[in-house]
Amino acid sequence: MSTVAPLLRIPVGVVVERRKAASPWAEVIWRPVAVLGGVPDAAAWTPLAIDAETATFYAGEAEIELYRSEADNYRRNLASAEPAVWVALQETGGDPPYAVAAVTADPAEGEGLTEPGQGIIEAVAMPEPLRLTIGAFVAEHHVERVFERRKRDRADPEALARHDSRYRKRR
Repeated sequence: MSTVAPLLRIPVGVVVERRKAASPWAEVIWRPVAVLGGVPDAAAWTPLAIDAETATFYAGEAEIELYRSEADNYRRNLASAEPAVWVALQETGGDPPYAVAAVTADPAEGEGLTEPGQGIIEAVAMPEPLRLTIGAFVAEHHVERVFERRKRDRADPEALARHDSRYRKRR
């Protein structure tokens, strides 16, 4: 995250899923499955659906922060085949077992969240209201920068030898 204040903060809700694991090492698997375009009027960790194998919960709210300097990353995300939002869950060690740590629409920041020990990080589909809001932000703040390759000076192979008499050419 940047030390510069974001230009726009978008409140979102996060939905997580608990699924029975088919593994001898874990009983259940938790993962984010959706981001809601807005914050519902429900308490964090409200059950949404429960059956024999899975349960989904409204895990709580978070804010997606948008920065002018990252507008190109947002633009590329929106232009991809499946625009995504990255959700990070941090283990609490209690009940509920996870807290929403971060939600971002910046693919570079999402990748940065995947460092070992950061909890559970998943990319989920970006909801349409969020696409529209981020699209409007990109339209207003994105500045196309033309990539200009630097021109290197041609090296002079005789430059080092000119100043030392030991390396002068003899005639």
